[in-house]
Amino acid sequence: MRALLKPHLLLTALAPLIWGSSYIVTSQLLPPDRPFTAALIRVLPAGLILLALQWQPPAAGQWGKVLLLSLLNISLFQSLLFIAAYQLPGGLAAVIGAIQPLLILALIWMLEKIKPSLWLVCACLMGVLGMAALLLAPDSSWSISGVLAALAGAACMATGTYLTRHWALPLPVLALTGWQLLLGGVLLLPAMLWLDAPLPALRPSQLLAYAYLCIFGALIAYVLWFRGMRSLSAVAVSALGLLSPLSAVLLGWWLLGEAMSPLSLAGLLIVFASVMAVQWFARPVPSSFQEK
Repeated sequence: MRALLKPHLLLTALAPLIWGSSYIVTSQLLPPDRPFTAALIRVLPAGLILLALQWQPPAAGQWGKVLLLSLLNISLFQSLLFIAAYQLPGGLAAVIGAIQPLLILALIWMLEKIKPSLWLVCACLMGVLGMAALLLAPDSSWSISGVLAALAGAACMATGTYLTRHWALPLPVLALTGWQLLLGGVLLLPAMLWLDAPLPALRPSQLLAYAYLCIFGALIAYVLWFRGMRSLSAVAVSALGLLSPLSAVLLGWWLLGEAMSPLSLAGLLIVFASVMAVQWFARPVPSSFQEK
């Protein structure tokens, strides 16, 4: 149990807990139907701040990898996250997002020929079942485009998490995070200009909401997330992502008065047990990859 309470694990877990608040902030405070605008405002300023704190460009041969990671981890994932958040109630998209650890196991099996243990697969499947019990209430409303966005977002985040851990680029965490947020924001700019309506005059509450998503949801959360990848396996990090919808559901219950049935409570406990089980059964990270 002590191994599951190490500081680097707990700090990494803070990132998805913060991201879980994105659903309620988006649905309750942001101007409607502007997913690319919300994603760009969230990541681009955060990237500039981090690079101002630690300016170190990638080596000449690493720019392609950094650009691909920026596309997967930031541009595509953030766009799809906000599309799903606008179109699906609460954390419903997380039922699909719960497949991320399974996708990473499949990538490791296909690309590295490392077959996952049955216990690890079962722990990941337990997370999917817990999400279904937690969020698939009988009166849940569905949007096909929202579901497809959530599925594509899960695939992008799983691939980006695997490649980030696999490549282990020799950049400091602040610089690696800053470049991904900056380049990811630049890649979002054409979609924002072409597909989103211009922003209206923003109320103070909306300005604060955008600031929260930028400072906490991008700058702080992504630094913790990418730092965690230096000391945890890709599967273990991805499983922590299940804490995001768990956070979204609890915030919806606490702040919006959304009902929680006995089945939902059971699902919550199953999800938490799945996260802990994946941390226990995931393959340890080789010492050569540990952050110094």
